[in-house]
Amino acid sequence: VQLVESGGGLVQPGGSLRLSCAASGFTFRSYTMKWHRQAPGKERELVAAITSAGGSTNYVDSVKGRFSISRDNAKNTVYLQMNSLKSEDTAVYYCNAVFRKYYDYWGQGTQVTVSS
Repeated sequence: VQLVESGGGLVQPGGSLRLSCAASGFTFRSYTMKWHRQAPGKERELVAAITSAGGSTNYVDSVKGRFSISRDNAKNTVYLQMNSLKSEDTAVYYCNAVFRKYYDYWGQGTQVTVSS
């Protein structure tokens, strides 16, 4: 099983980034996919989630209206489009795949730094 995040980097406040998470080794289309983040000195928090068929999404309040999660089951990839980035969005972002609470896979994370 592999989850490989990409797309992180340094961006100025107000800018945008698109994170990608390429999955392999499991039946991607059956899993709920999530993005979490962990800022220095803070606990990991759930940022966004999308159901297996992509019919339902949810977001932490702090990113509503700015971030958008999507998935392409044909490409085994989940995305996080991040717009209007703020300094408080600086964190390591992790991709997470969950199936019926028994199967729970994580990526290694990608750093997002929002700074001028």
